[in-house]
Amino acid sequence: MKRINILLGFLLLVIACKGQENQQKEENNDNMALNYDVFGDNITAKNAISAKDMAKTYDALKVSDTVQTKFRATVTDVCQAKGCWMKVKLKDGQESMVRFKDYGFFVPMDITGKEVIVNGAAFVASMSVEDQRHYAKDGGRSEAEIAKITEPKKIYSFEADGVLLAKE
Repeated sequence: MKRINILLGFLLLVIACKGQENQQKEENNDNMALNYDVFGDNITAKNAISAKDMAKTYDALKVSDTVQTKFRATVTDVCQAKGCWMKVKLKDGQESMVRFKDYGFFVPMDITGKEVIVNGAAFVASMSVEDQRHYAKDGGRSEAEIAKITEPKKIYSFEADGVLLAKE
């Protein structure tokens, strides 16, 4: 009877471990095989839409609308003070301003031109002149460029809970 209990325990252990191995393999296929660094929540690249599709989503939103999504884009600008925000390219000169949920994480400051996948809430907002100038200063813009900011601007915003940064 004792041998049967030991054998049964061993079989249950093998079955439980095999399930974890398959789960790890799937996660590795999504993140590690594509070589991403993860910032914030542990997200996967699976089901991320393109920047062009995201631009269409933003075009359909009104100010104060919000949609949960995940998309792939190229970084065009990063906060040079501490990496607390970034801008990503959508299409035809459009960008999305990405901030990080509860300032819970930051991204490296040298990722301009690199591909990211962001997961979170997309929304359309109006940015004041003061905020635009603040972000321009954080982005390392000159005083002359900052002085040219004189009107509020409709912006595509994104609050990310997770970011994947493609490794080179």
